[in-house]
Amino acid sequence: MSAVESALKLTIQNDIKTAMRSHEKARLGVLRLLAAEIKQREVDERKVLTDVDILVVLDKMLKQRLESIRQYQLGGRQDLVDQEVFEISILEPYKPQAMDEADVDQAIHAAITALQASTIKDMGKVIAALRVTLQGRADMTQVSAKVKAKLS
Repeated sequence: MSAVESALKLTIQNDIKTAMRSHEKARLGVLRLLAAEIKQREVDERKVLTDVDILVVLDKMLKQRLESIRQYQLGGRQDLVDQEVFEISILEPYKPQAMDEADVDQAIHAAITALQASTIKDMGKVIAALRVTLQGRADMTQVSAKVKAKLS
């Protein structure tokens, strides 16, 4: 274990061990899938992921499951919908508590002020700064749209 090891990654690893000990095969499968996604991203990017990076992976996995649910509902496959809902119920607790709109707007204003951003060219810096505090707590697509509107 390195000094920069993610606390979230350690929590996931400990939960995998707990699921193994208690013979929770379904839960274990979902947690192993999450661990594999994290490991794959670490290999691809050749770096140890931080909590923020892991939240990006988690957000992506949750969005994939929500899209799958929509597709399975259209296809009338309730059994697959139930599986996706179960996986979401396992993944969701690893996300931090969501921020309300007022807090998100306040964070955006603070970042723009701190970085002295004034044009759309500054958007990348603002989003990078916001990602650290808002990733997993707010929909980054909506945050990006709000930042763009303020800087335009």
